[in-house]
Amino acid sequence: MTRRTFLAAAATALGSTQPRPNIVFLMPDQFRGMAMGCAGDPNARTPNIDRLAVAGLYLPHTYANTPVCCPARANILTGAYAHRNGMIANDLRLRESEVTLAEILRSAGYRTGFVGKWHLDGGPRMPGFVPPGDRRQGFEWWAANECSHAHFNTQYFRDSPEPLPMKKFEAEGWTDLGLEFLDAWKTDKRPFFLTIQMGPPHDPYKAPPEYSRRYDPARLQLRPNFQAAANGVTPAQLAEYYAMIEAVDDQVGRVVSKLDELGLARDTIVLFSSDHGDMLGSQGLRLKRKPWEESIRIPGIVRYPARIKPGGKTDAIFTQVDFAPTLLGLCGIPRPRAMQGTDLTNVLTGSASKGPEAAFLQIFGPFQGDGTPHSWRGLRTNRYTYARTEAKPWVLYDNKEDPFQRKNLVDDPDSAALIRKLDRDLAAWMRRTGDRWSINWTHPVEDAGRLYRTGTYYSVDDYLKDQGVTVR
Repeated sequence: MTRRTFLAAAATALGSTQPRPNIVFLMPDQFRGMAMGCAGDPNARTPNIDRLAVAGLYLPHTYANTPVCCPARANILTGAYAHRNGMIANDLRLRESEVTLAEILRSAGYRTGFVGKWHLDGGPRMPGFVPPGDRRQGFEWWAANECSHAHFNTQYFRDSPEPLPMKKFEAEGWTDLGLEFLDAWKTDKRPFFLTIQMGPPHDPYKAPPEYSRRYDPARLQLRPNFQAAANGVTPAQLAEYYAMIEAVDDQVGRVVSKLDELGLARDTIVLFSSDHGDMLGSQGLRLKRKPWEESIRIPGIVRYPARIKPGGKTDAIFTQVDFAPTLLGLCGIPRPRAMQGTDLTNVLTGSASKGPEAAFLQIFGPFQGDGTPHSWRGLRTNRYTYARTEAKPWVLYDNKEDPFQRKNLVDDPDSAALIRKLDRDLAAWMRRTGDRWSINWTHPVEDAGRLYRTGTYYSVDDYLKDQGVTVR
């Protein structure tokens, strides 16, 4: 089935009597999955997020397949792994030929809105204008920029290249715009898909003063695997990270309150997650792109009162490539065969308990810059974390016995049989998804934009052609 034929089929897939839920996807940037009150973090003040979990289903085993900004966002929109959609590195442009979640929903009659950090258009991050049309990948209502982490003085665009200033903490500013989209439901009763993708708590670690003053670095309870001053990460930065999280939490509360005000809560799916986590000094490392839990684990909360019982929790593994097929499944809309993720509708609604056997993890390197391997693949099962390079095994953790991953078992003779099994499982995931070790990239796309073509956008296919790489 061609792309055009599939979208036409999606437009007629739903009978007129079948209810079509709204979807609100809230995605702050670099929000690690354990940094919530409902996840047991003693430092996190997240009452609104916690209430969302109590009112819905909490999935603590939610993971980023490729824990870095652009690949993660592409995986979410396409339901396919990075090597299949081509977004194996930051600052590339997602192919217009990809069939995305927003395109499918729009074809099925949904009003689609994007608010926040886009980071799928390639080219220089600023000024960050993405023109109307196919490069918006199915979103008709737009208030966004390509990428900016100027949390207190950013700018955004609507449908013209004139930048609009945002003179407030951006999490609040993006939420203002999201509420504007929701208010339009009063006159446009179509079902809608809205995503608000805030920059915080991504670095630079600085929250509004009224939040910062609530967090004393000396009183934080540090994770047992935290190494003070590692790569410049300090308790003071951690305090600011938690302060930004509380600021984001307040905005989650505003969105949920707006749904209540409009009488839409029962028939609206709310998904709260992130693109990736942040090491923040755990294992002596910072940022993302790594197989440790602080990098790959992201929030996973789904509230949908019409079909999901409140107060639930499941150990099912839920990854970003599963988001699109699952949301489509909850809406009763067919998915394209190009989507490689699993539809977890039955898990969310309680008629099944198991999802995929593992989260399949990929980084295509290089640009680590911290001594960790440039290119690796891995699995996160319910119990184990395993990652290897093409040459050899790299890390193995028993997360049941060692939840903070302080003992790497990769050289333990008693783990040899387990490593052989995990290697077989990993090889099977690579075969099944079409991945191979030769898919890589060799130049840092983020290096001062030196690979950007002047006056144009650097597309996935342009980049891969230049590197002599074929991903399909």
